[in-house]
Amino acid sequence: MSTIDQYTAWTFFEELAEAAAGETLPRFRSALTVENKARATGFDPVTEADRAAERVIRALIEKRFPDHGIQGEEAEDKPGRSRFSWIIDPIDGTRSFMSGMPTWGTLIGLLDGGMPRFGMMSQPYVGERFIGGDGKAELVTAAGTSPIRCRPTRGLSDATLFATSPDMFSAGREREAFERLAAQTRLTRFGADCYGYCLLAAGHVDLVVEASLAYHDIAPLIPIVEAAGGVVTDWSGAPVRGGGQVIAAASDGLLSTALDLLGA
Repeated sequence: MSTIDQYTAWTFFEELAEAAAGETLPRFRSALTVENKARATGFDPVTEADRAAERVIRALIEKRFPDHGIQGEEAEDKPGRSRFSWIIDPIDGTRSFMSGMPTWGTLIGLLDGGMPRFGMMSQPYVGERFIGGDGKAELVTAAGTSPIRCRPTRGLSDATLFATSPDMFSAGREREAFERLAAQTRLTRFGADCYGYCLLAAGHVDLVVEASLAYHDIAPLIPIVEAAGGVVTDWSGAPVRGGGQVIAAASDGLLSTALDLLGA
């Protein structure tokens, strides 16, 4: 397929989300076997829910778009024969998942020439799906579909800042930079995982600042934030085309102020 329009992407995201939920929901808040992928070097958990969800997502993509590439967290990349590729994090927030916290989500993105074009975050336990791309961002619930938008520009002193964990910032300059920024905001909260970016897109949060990310952690979220009027860059202000340090802001002005503090 030479192109994928918004309707095709939205419809397929719904199908993928339902299939993934069929694997994750029955295992959520159940007795889980948790493996540590990092072994002796740290703690990087994975469960059968992660693997099963990615398997079913991959199978549907391969059936519908056999020429497309696929990148995922739990299996090897599949090279494609098209400009399009899919990027998957079957459970972003496995630590939350294994702890019974509903802040995890299934992330799926469509890359066009390596650049994030469309993205979805599905949280089936609370019944919310955030979808965005090509200038359109929506929240889908059982009550219906509604557009979402970042809230109007606030000064840093009125801003709410999210990050998944203080442990994601390496000791020294990186952690000091985050703490310098956090000290200037009204409220800093941890533990949101992918939900932080979606809450920013929906107008409840002003900044998300993180580090140590993989590309599958952030690529599906970029189209959601940008279509809602926000902006996502790395800590130097460059477009995000991989993992590492990431900042999402509700406005260009807030981004500029935050980048100045991170780089001070």
